[in-house]
Amino acid sequence: MDLRVAAYAVVERRGKILLTHWRRGHLHGWTLPGGGIENGEDPRDTVVREVAEETGLEARVGKLLGVDSRVMVREEVPAGDNPELHTIRIVYRATVIDGPLRNEIDGSSDEARWVALRDLKSLRTLSLVQTGLRMAGLNRRPAAKPGKGANRQSRTAKPRK
Repeated sequence: MDLRVAAYAVVERRGKILLTHWRRGHLHGWTLPGGGIENGEDPRDTVVREVAEETGLEARVGKLLGVDSRVMVREEVPAGDNPELHTIRIVYRATVIDGPLRNEIDGSSDEARWVALRDLKSLRTLSLVQTGLRMAGLNRRPAAKPGKGANRQSRTAKPRK
């Protein structure tokens, strides 16, 4: 089983949240800006770097909101590789210095957008969005009913205990 440790930002202002559109092959969805921690990198530095790469904005990292741990089954792994991935997601509150959004080039995301919290239900979001909103006390959307994939990551297994 592979392990991925990553850090993300919940950036909210004036009723809108900063999201990026993640894409890998045919899998895609809106998520929080952030990503994998490089060897020796502080998670707070990861948030600053990833927000800049994915949105073009300069982030100021605030309070640690929490840590989320889950095991999921990945699609599109080479034959013989273990499809299970243990992901540990460190989530911070952050602010950004005003500026124009810039989409990431040749990265894992292809668009950055400010989205009104009330409009989240109309987007295909990854589970990290609801997790981050809940940690930040911004969860205004009721939990998805089982079997309704609007808020679930594509083809993931239930987290293991």
